[in-house]
Amino acid sequence: MKNKANFVRRILVMFAGIALMGAGVILFKFSLMGNGPSTAMAIAIADRIGIDFSITIIVFQCLCFLAEFLWGRHMIGIGTFVNWFLVGPLASLYERSVRSVWQVPVTIGARLIFMAAGVLVLSLAGALYQTADVGIAPYDTLSLILSEKSGKKYFLCRILTDSVCVAVTFLFGGIIGIGTLICAMGLGPFIHFFSDHIAKPLVGRPD
Repeated sequence: MKNKANFVRRILVMFAGIALMGAGVILFKFSLMGNGPSTAMAIAIADRIGIDFSITIIVFQCLCFLAEFLWGRHMIGIGTFVNWFLVGPLASLYERSVRSVWQVPVTIGARLIFMAAGVLVLSLAGALYQTADVGIAPYDTLSLILSEKSGKKYFLCRILTDSVCVAVTFLFGGIIGIGTLICAMGLGPFIHFFSDHIAKPLVGRPD
């Protein structure tokens, strides 16, 4: 019974993380300073071909899932599919809802506030999602699989996968900015803080 209650708690924490993740994506999008590499790529492709970016996010995650299914099945869990199919549509829903009632300001001050808020929200989302430990998103498994198969450090493999996304973003005319760099390399300390002070207590992990 205790294990079941803990699992339910972890699922709820994971869903909270996903809901916040969608909000974090849109805060970075409003900042016009770049999203995380994979999201920036999906937005750039969507803008180029004229479809909603939630569709390109889902399709891209489908391609990544092929690798996860073939070489990283131990990383698959309910969180894999929730991230895969909900982050993009939630982010799109948030954006449409906000723009329907508010004209998002594009002054430099507003953009900096959006980016700062995006850092905090996305970091908290990542802390909740990772600490829940109920499955890894398809894109995130690519660098883990590369690290396992090649013996290279995870950090280097993550740089490789993110660099490919940044290159595609550039080719499709997407926004690459300080927000992209922060998402790729600067969220770690914030995620660590939120993990220790919020996520672990929520899921009942003392370590």
